[in-house]
Amino acid sequence: FVYAIFGTSSTLSVGPFAISSIMTASALAIAFPDGSLANYLAGAAVLALFSGAFLLLFGLLRLGLLSNFLSFPVVSGFISASALVIVVSQFGHLLGVHSSGDSLLALVMSLFSQIDYINLYTMLTGVTSYLLLWLMPVSLKRMTMIFGLAESWATFLSKTTPIIVVVIAIVLVQFFALDKKGVTIVGTIPQGLPVIQVAVWTGLEWDVATWKSLLTSALLISIIGFVSALSVAQSFAAKRRERIDPNQEAIGLGLANLASGISGAFPLSASMSRSAVSFNAGARTPAAGAFGAIGVGFTAVFFTSVLYYLPIATLAAMIMLAVTSLIDIGAMKRTWGYSRQDFAALLLTVVITLAQGIELGLICGVVLAIALHLYDSSNPHIAVLGKVVGTEHFRNVDRHAVELCEEFVSFRVDESLYFANARFLEDKVNALVAEHPCAKNFVLLCSAINKIDSTGLESLGAINQLLIEAGIKFHLSEVKGPVLDRLKHTDFLDRLSGNVYLSHYQAWTNLVVNDAGES
Repeated sequence: FVYAIFGTSSTLSVGPFAISSIMTASALAIAFPDGSLANYLAGAAVLALFSGAFLLLFGLLRLGLLSNFLSFPVVSGFISASALVIVVSQFGHLLGVHSSGDSLLALVMSLFSQIDYINLYTMLTGVTSYLLLWLMPVSLKRMTMIFGLAESWATFLSKTTPIIVVVIAIVLVQFFALDKKGVTIVGTIPQGLPVIQVAVWTGLEWDVATWKSLLTSALLISIIGFVSALSVAQSFAAKRRERIDPNQEAIGLGLANLASGISGAFPLSASMSRSAVSFNAGARTPAAGAFGAIGVGFTAVFFTSVLYYLPIATLAAMIMLAVTSLIDIGAMKRTWGYSRQDFAALLLTVVITLAQGIELGLICGVVLAIALHLYDSSNPHIAVLGKVVGTEHFRNVDRHAVELCEEFVSFRVDESLYFANARFLEDKVNALVAEHPCAKNFVLLCSAINKIDSTGLESLGAINQLLIEAGIKFHLSEVKGPVLDRLKHTDFLDRLSGNVYLSHYQAWTNLVVNDAGES
């Protein structure tokens, strides 16, 4: 309800989210190794409150664009690895054994240690539920269309498959008394709506380390939840040419998490699968989420007893089928084909997430992505240019047949000039001076330079002085307006040995064509 009031997406379904759920479980296991239920319940609510506070702060300070620091390969790798961990974590419920662990290896080892205790009835229930959930939608749609039902209605009925499977599972458990044969069931579900619990942690003795652990985990949960929700919202908005406001989304999700925390629940985000159902059903406003909440509330008040015999194995099958779609093998293939560096960030995120847990995997992926970006920008592409014959265009001498002049050396740096690449540019100019002993004019084409920081400015001054000492004039061409405005606030242009040209062709005309004519 809270998101419906403050959110901007017409289709986003806000509530429990697989990734934030497993991150919550992981955070609570670290903060409370004793496994105390009271601490877990209070800790989950505190995580929701902290996550809501972080998201609200992001929105109010207009920091929604912070999500851009999470690159697509890192997010894709993180979600895929987390989804795989979730799938493996459900095998215990599917087989009727107890498995535990925060990493893929720990989960697999735990499962193998319990292999002799597999319950055949539970396994049959779980596997059958999975197959029905997987195969029934298409079969049900085809069957209903054969009997003359319109395609729209057939599609609608096919989406009721989870309800049909739940009903079948409940009936089978009751009819064959499978709960007495080792099949774990949901059992009693508390009836009614949640109670507001503002001071849910009252009376609990937590040390400073516990609070710090929860605070750090909440920050990661809020970032991942926000990025995931924003990605889902923008993908559906683009299909309808709608606009999503990242900052308002942060506010909406933040207030929704605060509402979750004070009602004793855990951190939430947006579900891609539920959002897809909402989109396909024709949702046009956030009110669709509010009506969904009414349905959940109605069930919680009147129908919880109906779910008493629902087998946990069926729920595990639902989770496995839903989460498997998050494992994006196609994105991995595309990233590998396009950029080995981006794939390295994706692969590291996957490996660390699987081996060491979710939080460390995300942190390592982000750090590597930023490090690779800094490496690329600190070693920018610098091209020596020549004039394409018969045109006013200048291109890389290594890629095109161009016209050159020994006394005129032009080059282009394809990056903004800042502290990380300033020294690299100086070294490159030094090399060009050595390679062109007859040069009288050096022209830097600035069309790709969007910004120059103080270190970059100092390097331009050093290059200017170097070229003066070598008897060469230093010129600039096609300097962007904002950059030129900043340069005018310094004495660099006064010290510049050459000129600033509006176009590179103008520099060529003045320094090559006109000089040749005069001589």
